[in-house]
Amino acid sequence: MSPPCSILSSAANVRCCAKAGIGDSGLEIRKSAFFSLLSSREGLRAFPNPQSPIQNPGFSESRLFVLVAGEASGDLLGAGLIAALRERFPQARFIGIGGPRMIAAGLDAWYGSEKLAVMGLVEVLRHLPELLAIRRDTLRRTLREKPDAFIGIDAPDFNLGLERKLKRTGIATVHYVSPSVWAWRERRAAKIGRSADRVLCLFPMEPPIYARHGVDARFVGHPLADAFALDPDQQAARATLGLPADVPILALLPGSRLGEIARIGADFIAAAQRLRRDLPALRIVAPMANAACRAAFARQLSIADSASDVPSTWIELIDGRAHEAMLAADAVLLASGTATLEAMLAKRPMVVAYRIARMTHALVKGLGLLKVRHYALPNILSGRELVPELMQDALTPEALAAALLPMLRARGADPLLLDEFRRLHAMLRCDASRSAADAVADLLARRGTAMGQPD
Repeated sequence: MSPPCSILSSAANVRCCAKAGIGDSGLEIRKSAFFSLLSSREGLRAFPNPQSPIQNPGFSESRLFVLVAGEASGDLLGAGLIAALRERFPQARFIGIGGPRMIAAGLDAWYGSEKLAVMGLVEVLRHLPELLAIRRDTLRRTLREKPDAFIGIDAPDFNLGLERKLKRTGIATVHYVSPSVWAWRERRAAKIGRSADRVLCLFPMEPPIYARHGVDARFVGHPLADAFALDPDQQAARATLGLPADVPILALLPGSRLGEIARIGADFIAAAQRLRRDLPALRIVAPMANAACRAAFARQLSIADSASDVPSTWIELIDGRAHEAMLAADAVLLASGTATLEAMLAKRPMVVAYRIARMTHALVKGLGLLKVRHYALPNILSGRELVPELMQDALTPEALAAALLPMLRARGADPLLLDEFRRLHAMLRCDASRSAADAVADLLARRGTAMGQPD
């Protein structure tokens, strides 16, 4: 039986882990070269010089929180956090940057989170003036409002520079979702500590990395673990998607970014065609993250059709609904990243694949930037290879099909694998939003006590 989250949260100060698989770490590596402009002298010099450090405005039941989230995943986390904080502080106000979920939860938004969801060199450069202006304005508004706390939700390239400036003025700063310091450039932890008074980690093995650098970090659990049942209902998921109950089903997820689909989509399709030859009754569902991804993958399917005797029309593309597709499947083929955690929480056997640009891979390996033996989150969390990983040149249609075929024929995960998936799920299932709100409230109480003010 897994220890309760309260014990894990304390034990997290002497343990270590991961925010996302190599897919998300790869994104972080790619983005950092571009978004670092936002934390560089061009960005920070544009900020107004704050006045002398503000005095703590005092703590009453009417708290004020500034939250900044930059993508859909951050909007989801932010909405849960707002609801949990409101339970503790019914009169609290929430202002800042967020998406539709945060706004529905009660955020008075200065800007929509889509303004910060910019990726790729060309897009970043094109939007850089606007991003800098938004960050200047967010700093100005926050200094004027003097909130009880500023909470940056993920989006480290936008938020950490803001947090650093605000922390210097005496405003409590919290960073929710740790960057992947576990995977590369661990020394970033110290830099993050100069920005955040407290880091809220989604995994219990991240805080010790921060502890080595004298940074206060707390494990709060993962919201995805709260969203999935410990014992999911496969047949209910099949009924929801209109899939038959008595045939093998493969869920195919080639990535949520166009670059990922371009690098591995064709191999996924070729592997699916091989599996179809061996298992004529096989059904394949491919949930697409968005319209652009669907169009890109559909083009790859058309190309595959013209070069194969096995038509790809039996690969059913669906919009979103990745959770249902995983729950309905007997096995999952997917790109490395957060989706591997979702497949683990769905208790489904999987094969994980990823490929980055050859030059990027050579650079990362040559400079020793990558510090992990495993890439998929289930393997990282367990500390051993629970699920197959096929990366770079090992990623071939033949290898993918060979790894998946036994899973599809078995029509169910190995009992020992299921036991480990359940153990990891229980470890992460800590009511993340309430745990995060507890950590924020505790920080405010400690600061109030330290400054001789009431809790």
